[in-house]
Amino acid sequence: MSKTLQPSVAGLFYPAEAEVLREDVRGFLARPGSGDDHPKAIVAPHAGYLYSGAVAGSAYARVAPIADRIRRVVLLGPAHRHYIQGLAFSAADYLNTPLGPVAVDRDAWQAVQDLPQLSESDQPFLGEHCLEVQLPFLQSLLDDFRVAPMVVGDATPVQVAEVLERLWGDESTLIVISSDLSHFHDYETARDLDSATSRAIETLAPEAIGHDQACGSTPLNGLLLEARKHGLNAVTVDLRNSGDAEIGSKYRVVGYGAYVFQ
Repeated sequence: MSKTLQPSVAGLFYPAEAEVLREDVRGFLARPGSGDDHPKAIVAPHAGYLYSGAVAGSAYARVAPIADRIRRVVLLGPAHRHYIQGLAFSAADYLNTPLGPVAVDRDAWQAVQDLPQLSESDQPFLGEHCLEVQLPFLQSLLDDFRVAPMVVGDATPVQVAEVLERLWGDESTLIVISSDLSHFHDYETARDLDSATSRAIETLAPEAIGHDQACGSTPLNGLLLEARKHGLNAVTVDLRNSGDAEIGSKYRVVGYGAYVFQ
């Protein structure tokens, strides 16, 4: 019998009504990419859509030119709710959103299950938003695809890179890292910090990015290691913070960046 993991933050981080959600995501994706875009990986933020949806959409819009090629999405983000030793791969067969179920790539699990840093469990996914908020973007862009969802806890970038290398695949595989940037600084301080982090991402310098620079620094830095190895270039597509949102305060902000690797 198949197992479906139900959404935890529908109605909180994004609309629970399918038509409203579909229309919101369509608007976020309206920023066109280039016909020359062939991203192997993207980094997108994971806050509520009112704050970071437009930034996330700017990264996903760059996937649109190659959307018909993508069959597997390797999706990683940081654990917010549960302590995890290493990385956790979902034990579910489907991840549900208001737009419907997304199939979990069980073949991907078979390819990585012998790695000691990985475990199979749905517990870390309960209440976790970092991967869930990415799914409606993927559902809106892609047709026939499966997702390899992993929540990253107490792990090293090298351990993440080892997992990514196993699942790197060809042009039918897209890697998505879910991460926000700095947290709870004033607006100008956050802009300076996040600009420095963006430069570190563009120069593939994981040694310059810690948890204070990006809440998903471990999966992000694992990607930077693999990007170096595979000769990818990183580009900043968008950079803002919650103070830029219509409802945002400028006193304690969270940074959001969108990045493309190709």
